[in-house]
Amino acid sequence: MLHADDIRRIALSLPNTVEKELWGHPTFHVAGRMFVTVPGDGTSFAVRYPKHERHELIASDPDRFWVPPHEANSSWVRARLAALDGLDELYDILLDSWQQAAPAQIAEAYVPTGPGPQQPPAEHPRRS
Repeated sequence: MLHADDIRRIALSLPNTVEKELWGHPTFHVAGRMFVTVPGDGTSFAVRYPKHERHELIASDPDRFWVPPHEANSSWVRARLAALDGLDELYDILLDSWQQAAPAQIAEAYVPTGPGPQQPPAEHPRRS
């Protein structure tokens, strides 16, 4: 079963990522742009997703993806951790969001390595 610590570990493995606490929960940024946040109880997360493609994604699997009403006009989508197929899918989702937020030269220079083996979460210092 995936956990919010898996999100933290994968997000912080991506180049130039920093963690900041905003709105009382962890958010992850690349070059000053947020690409993932873990709101509430840590059972879901929000990532960047092209607004014009969200309807199709949500329609294809509404048990996995959704957009809360207050985010209807944003370019974000939420995903339920328990509904994902594992670390590889979580990594792919986070990587896609990171690539959308990262400056082109950082995104293009990164060679994806995958999520790696599941391990206990490491302690990472937070930047505010």
